[in-house]
Amino acid sequence: MKKTLVLLCVLFIAFSCKKEATLEDVTAYGKTITQAELKEHLYIYASDEFEGRNTGEPGQKKAVEYLKKYYETLGINSLIDGNYFQNVPLSIVKTPEVSITVNGKAFNYFDDYISQTAAATGTVSASDVVYAGYGIDDAKYSDYKDLDVKGKIVVVRGGEPEDKDGNKIITGDKKSSKWSNGRQALSSKRDAAKENGAKALFFMDSELFDRYSKFYKASDENGGSKRLSLPAKKDGGAEMYYFLISEKMGEALVSNITKSTETATVAAKLEMNYKSITVSQPSENVVAMIKGSEKPDEYIIISAHLDHVGVNAKGEIFNGADDDGSGTVSLLEVAEAFKTAADKGHGPKRSVIFLHVTGEEKGLLGSRYYTDYDPLVPLANTVANLNIDMVGRIDPKREGDRNYIYLIGSDKLSTDLHNISEQVNKTFTNITLDYTYNDENDPNRFYYRSDHYNFAKNNIPIIFYFNGTHADYHRHTDTPDKINYDLLENRSRLVFHTAWELANRAERIVVDKATE
Repeated sequence: MKKTLVLLCVLFIAFSCKKEATLEDVTAYGKTITQAELKEHLYIYASDEFEGRNTGEPGQKKAVEYLKKYYETLGINSLIDGNYFQNVPLSIVKTPEVSITVNGKAFNYFDDYISQTAAATGTVSASDVVYAGYGIDDAKYSDYKDLDVKGKIVVVRGGEPEDKDGNKIITGDKKSSKWSNGRQALSSKRDAAKENGAKALFFMDSELFDRYSKFYKASDENGGSKRLSLPAKKDGGAEMYYFLISEKMGEALVSNITKSTETATVAAKLEMNYKSITVSQPSENVVAMIKGSEKPDEYIIISAHLDHVGVNAKGEIFNGADDDGSGTVSLLEVAEAFKTAADKGHGPKRSVIFLHVTGEEKGLLGSRYYTDYDPLVPLANTVANLNIDMVGRIDPKREGDRNYIYLIGSDKLSTDLHNISEQVNKTFTNITLDYTYNDENDPNRFYYRSDHYNFAKNNIPIIFYFNGTHADYHRHTDTPDKINYDLLENRSRLVFHTAWELANRAERIVVDKATE
């Protein structure tokens, strides 16, 4: 008994006297992230063997097995009962069978309208529609104010309002907001209509319709659409019917649609039969975690998307070395650095999750599944998300100024996060942090275009690390020989050191700019 007590005392003293990691320790862990290992990973991950990692296809399956095996080799545990895969139930959305008449006149798929959702098979009949102008629902301007569209057919037009000087009401200057910026307009006006309870939305935008209808028709003629979709949420009700329509069809629904934005209920007899055609195309997120030693129920999530766009009709393989092979291998190396620290007795105080998401190229589907359908840890306990998407190249606009990275979102929700990021960079990496694309009025809208956004919309502070686009973006020429491995090394170390500080600081960062 005495020996047992002595042993317990020794263990207690040893535990109590456990030293915190020093600056030298943390620097050393960061230096385990090396050009050589990043290059070794990427030449495999972005090789022809992985067939462009198209979502749900054989090359993507090879990719997730590679990631799983590496975490097993490192000895980093899964978060999902011994299975590193979070199954994501995607479906290929094929061209639906649709017939639509307005006031007895038949309109044609591709020529007059195209579906933008994977809505359920069904029939819609209405004697009137609600014209909601631009279809905007924003704090600075709303077409839905005092407008009841619940269960109604809604028609909206493209564009956004301007003042007498030609400045956009939303932005206050000449720059377009998300409400009239390409695919952001598509999603923003969809979400506004859905949130206000619309049964169906018809969106007239001649420029977008012309572009999308030609693409969809070509895809259909080449064997069918490859658009992927998540299933409707069990508690989310039926999916809203959503169509992008021509000016001709827009005028049939609302005769003065090109001249007026005044909201109104308009008499229009609409009959629609819709038959959805989908094919299951399941995919996977890959998830691993190092459990926190002091605050295991608080989580830092570091993410990168594992997929790319596959092989084209010519047989050209889109290797996606930068997009997002660079982010993927960066995440692997960051995970290894954390595991090295843990093995030396300096495991993170908060839990750190390494999340490789699928379907980014198809609409941020894997990350949306994680946040909206099946969060593996409570979103309320998720401290921050650091998202790595394209960090291995140089933006041509920055040639001659190599040591940079674009940071997006660091100050959107948390002043703490932004300040920590700045200080960590000064201490460890000395990279020029370029906030060009962090501007809310930036027309590229990158803040909304990678996986971090699904966390940000849930008021989880994020940082998006991004090198910008280049001539090889989404081309088969995005190959591992073009990666700047010295930059990839230092940028990866920046992510590691930022995550380290978030995981080990005494207090959780404050969300002082939460959105509704």
